[in-house]
Amino acid sequence: MTGRAGSWGGGSGGVLVREARVGDLGWIVWRHGVVYAAEYGWDARFEGLVAGIIAEFARGHDPERERCWIAEVDGEPAGSVMLVRKSEEAAKLRVLLVEPRARGRGVGKGLVEECVRFARAAGYRRITLWTDSELAAARRIYERAGFVQVATEEHEEFGDGTGRRRVSETWELALR
Repeated sequence: MTGRAGSWGGGSGGVLVREARVGDLGWIVWRHGVVYAAEYGWDARFEGLVAGIIAEFARGHDPERERCWIAEVDGEPAGSVMLVRKSEEAAKLRVLLVEPRARGRGVGKGLVEECVRFARAAGYRRITLWTDSELAAARRIYERAGFVQVATEEHEEFGDGTGRRRVSETWELALR
């Protein structure tokens, strides 16, 4: 998992986006569990979902068509995103996360832009993603990047203990 790195924001507090390396995949699972539990009350089933996504990637991703990136702020991990193959023509954006301390610096936007750039270079025709209606900031990033919501569905996959049903959303971006 080596290769291209980009940065923006310059100087102290600048953001570096690099490909994931050993240790980063565990960090992604851990931080998703901690951040989503604290902010949304999501339970361990969500952390398990993320762990499954990460395990599948680690077992055998195709580096020509699949990548994982980490954003760093001041040398510390501050965000993540992954692009994986869904089909020959479609990629799937996964595990977008921006640490609370790094929000408002364009980290999420930069990570999504890196996915789109890579997907185009890898020859995909579209990118799809799954999110939850509660994730307003992520939804704004996707919309600004040109993604369009194409489906919704109620679910109870990783509740907050209230029995409240959640709404999942599927979004797509045409690349050509």
